[in-house]
Amino acid sequence: MTPLHTLAMPTLGVALLCLPLGAWAQETDPDTGLVQAEGWETVRNNCTACHSANLVTQNSGSRNHWENLIRWMQDTQGLWEFQAETEETILDYLAEHYGPKEDTRRPALPRTLMPDNPYPTVADPG
Repeated sequence: MTPLHTLAMPTLGVALLCLPLGAWAQETDPDTGLVQAEGWETVRNNCTACHSANLVTQNSGSRNHWENLIRWMQDTQGLWEFQAETEETILDYLAEHYGPKEDTRRPALPRTLMPDNPYPTVADPG
Protein backbone atom coordinates (compact mmCIF):
# COMPACT_ATOMS: atom_id res chain seq x y z
CA MET A 1 0.00 0.00 0.00
CA THR A 2 1.29 3.47 -0.95
CA PRO A 3 1.62 6.01 1.88
CA LEU A 4 -0.93 8.81 1.64
CA HIS A 5 1.68 11.59 1.46
CA THR A 6 3.19 10.16 -1.74
CA LEU A 7 -0.22 10.34 -3.43
CA ALA A 8 -0.95 13.86 -2.21
CA MET A 9 2.33 15.46 -3.31
CA PRO A 10 1.86 15.20 -7.11
CA THR A 11 -1.72 16.47 -6.76
CA LEU A 12 -0.55 19.41 -4.67
CA GLY A 13 2.16 20.24 -7.22
CA VAL A 14 -0.35 20.29 -10.08
CA ALA A 15 -2.73 22.45 -8.03
CA LEU A 16 0.01 24.96 -7.29
CA LEU A 17 0.94 25.20 -10.97
CA CYS A 18 -2.65 26.18 -11.76
CA LEU A 19 -2.62 29.18 -9.41
CA PRO A 20 -2.36 32.63 -11.02
CA LEU A 21 0.93 34.44 -10.44
CA GLY A 22 -0.75 36.91 -8.08
CA ALA A 23 -1.71 34.06 -5.78
CA TRP A 24 1.89 33.43 -4.76
CA ALA A 25 2.37 34.98 -1.36
CA GLN A 26 4.52 38.07 -1.25
CA GLU A 27 6.42 38.82 1.92
CA THR A 28 5.02 41.85 3.71
CA ASP A 29 6.43 44.06 6.41
CA PRO A 30 4.76 43.05 9.70
CA ASP A 31 4.55 46.66 10.91
CA THR A 32 3.07 48.30 7.80
CA GLY A 33 1.67 45.50 5.65
CA LEU A 34 3.60 46.84 2.66
CA VAL A 35 4.96 44.30 0.19
CA GLN A 36 8.66 43.96 0.86
CA ALA A 37 10.10 44.58 -2.58
CA GLU A 38 12.42 47.10 -4.16
CA GLY A 39 11.35 50.57 -3.08
CA TRP A 40 9.17 49.58 -0.13
CA GLU A 41 11.35 51.34 2.42
CA THR A 42 11.19 54.58 0.41
CA VAL A 43 7.39 54.31 0.39
CA ARG A 44 7.32 53.53 4.10
CA ASN A 45 9.65 56.41 4.98
CA ASN A 46 7.79 58.99 2.90
CA CYS A 47 4.15 57.92 2.92
CA THR A 48 3.76 56.82 6.52
CA ALA A 49 5.23 60.08 7.78
CA CYS A 50 1.74 61.55 7.30
CA HIS A 51 -0.69 58.64 7.25
CA SER A 52 -1.06 54.96 7.93
CA ALA A 53 0.28 52.45 5.43
CA ASN A 54 -3.30 51.13 5.32
CA LEU A 55 -4.14 54.03 3.00
CA VAL A 56 -1.65 52.53 0.55
CA THR A 57 -2.37 48.84 1.01
CA GLN A 58 -6.16 49.16 0.74
CA ASN A 59 -5.96 51.15 -2.49
CA SER A 60 -4.83 50.46 -6.01
CA GLY A 61 -4.39 52.33 -9.22
CA SER A 62 -2.32 52.98 -12.27
CA ARG A 63 0.96 54.85 -12.12
CA ASN A 64 -0.94 57.91 -13.33
CA HIS A 65 -3.48 57.51 -10.52
CA TRP A 66 -0.74 57.36 -7.87
CA GLU A 67 1.02 60.36 -9.41
CA ASN A 68 -2.23 62.33 -9.33
CA LEU A 69 -2.67 61.43 -5.66
CA ILE A 70 0.83 62.65 -4.90
CA ARG A 71 0.13 65.94 -6.73
CA TRP A 72 -3.15 66.32 -4.83
CA MET A 73 -1.36 65.76 -1.52
CA GLN A 74 1.31 68.28 -2.52
CA ASP A 75 -1.25 70.86 -3.65
CA THR A 76 -3.72 70.51 -0.78
CA GLN A 77 -2.23 68.52 2.10
CA GLY A 78 1.25 70.00 2.55
CA LEU A 79 3.20 67.06 1.13
CA TRP A 80 6.74 68.11 0.32
CA GLU A 81 8.17 67.92 -3.19
CA PHE A 82 10.19 64.76 -3.77
CA GLN A 83 13.54 64.53 -5.48
CA ALA A 84 12.96 63.06 -8.95
CA GLU A 85 14.65 59.74 -8.08
CA THR A 86 12.60 59.34 -4.88
CA GLU A 87 9.34 60.02 -6.72
CA GLU A 88 10.25 57.52 -9.45
CA THR A 89 10.99 54.86 -6.81
CA ILE A 90 7.66 55.52 -5.09
CA LEU A 91 5.67 55.46 -8.33
CA ASP A 92 7.44 52.34 -9.62
CA TYR A 93 6.72 50.52 -6.35
CA LEU A 94 3.07 51.60 -6.10
CA ALA A 95 2.31 50.82 -9.76
CA GLU A 96 3.92 47.39 -9.45
CA HIS A 97 2.52 46.26 -6.11
CA TYR A 98 -0.66 48.33 -5.76
CA GLY A 99 -1.59 48.69 -9.41
CA PRO A 100 -5.06 48.36 -10.89
CA LYS A 101 -6.94 45.33 -9.66
CA GLU A 102 -8.66 43.12 -12.16
CA ASP A 103 -12.01 41.46 -11.68
CA THR A 104 -12.61 42.99 -8.25
CA ARG A 105 -15.48 45.35 -9.07
CA ARG A 106 -17.79 46.01 -11.92
CA PRO A 107 -17.01 49.08 -14.02
CA ALA A 108 -18.76 52.30 -13.02
CA LEU A 109 -22.16 52.86 -14.63
CA PRO A 110 -22.23 55.43 -17.42
CA ARG A 111 -23.77 58.73 -16.29
CA THR A 112 -26.69 58.13 -18.71
CA LEU A 113 -27.69 55.04 -16.73
CA MET A 114 -27.56 56.75 -13.35
CA PRO A 115 -30.81 57.87 -11.69
CA ASP A 116 -31.54 61.55 -11.27
CA ASN A 117 -30.07 63.12 -8.15
CA PRO A 118 -32.96 63.73 -5.72
CA TYR A 119 -30.94 66.24 -3.66
CA PRO A 120 -30.55 69.95 -4.35
CA THR A 121 -27.19 70.93 -5.73
CA VAL A 122 -25.22 74.09 -5.11
CA ALA A 123 -25.00 76.34 -8.17
CA ASP A 124 -21.53 76.67 -9.65
CA PRO A 125 -20.01 79.86 -8.14
CA GLY A 126 -17.80 80.24 -11.26
